[in-house]
Amino acid sequence: MKRLVLVLALLLSGCGLDLNTALPYQVLPGSIGPDESLKGVEITVGSKDFTENILLGYLAEMALSAAGADIVDLTDLKGSQTARQALLTGEIDVVWEYTGTGWINYQGNETPVPGGEQAQYDATKKADLDRFGVEWLAYSPLNDQYAFAVTEAYGKQHGLRTTSDLTAFLAQNPDQAVFCLETEFTSRQDGFPAAQRTYGFPTTEVKNFGIGTIYSAIAGGTCPVGEVFTTDGRIAAQKLRVLEDDKKAFPQYNVAPTVRAEFLRRHPQVRGPLETVSRALTNEQMIELCRQVDVEGKDAGVVARDWMVSKGFIRTD
Repeated sequence: MKRLVLVLALLLSGCGLDLNTALPYQVLPGSIGPDESLKGVEITVGSKDFTENILLGYLAEMALSAAGADIVDLTDLKGSQTARQALLTGEIDVVWEYTGTGWINYQGNETPVPGGEQAQYDATKKADLDRFGVEWLAYSPLNDQYAFAVTEAYGKQHGLRTTSDLTAFLAQNPDQAVFCLETEFTSRQDGFPAAQRTYGFPTTEVKNFGIGTIYSAIAGGTCPVGEVFTTDGRIAAQKLRVLEDDKKAFPQYNVAPTVRAEFLRRHPQVRGPLETVSRALTNEQMIELCRQVDVEGKDAGVVARDWMVSKGFIRTD
């Protein structure tokens, strides 16, 4: 093993990270089959602390487990920067990342790459490899973008379909310029600052929430406007209207597995299982998976396992 679990636990506890020592779900090979070169290789998979990324972490773990690797589960790390640093320092080996996040948050750029998904991916991939030695595997059709949302009733009442509509409305009704935002989104350059630069919102009041509570806060009237992820199943459940980012303030956010280049050189066989999962994901499927977790209350690991089984990637008996 590349490191003893006990040693890793001590290292991570010093960084405030929690270690789960094994994948808690039985996985047998399906169309993703064993690879002798991965047999017994210990791979630590991390994720950020929101539903979609936790689901993605489990999907990666199950794919790699089916291929024969020994998995250390480190899903649910608190915040993007924590997950990123864990990857760079070798505390985790795999984490799903978003192209816009890489380009703005990690590379320090202020504006998206023009030209769509492929252009954003290509620029992010090259910059991350050149500067940080991080490899981006094939990106997914899954593109989880930031957006602002209001209730359907509020949007209908005030004729709000786009973020430009919202800006014009708030200019005439500044008392309504109250936003429910996740703490990280408030300050990250691809988040609220990007929207303010692009749309020129009037003076606003910001109320910070955990991302999971924003949806109910909008629905309950705590804030007229809130930040959402476009693939979140709670949008429909809470009867929210997502406003179009008509001026393209936010980058593309296609998701892809990221690994350190040196790790990929030692274990190139991880590419196949991870890219198999990556290519199979879509926004519509992720909305359904997130809905099962956040609305129906199902366990994220069980939801991920059932999806992998439905695709034939793994078996459980």
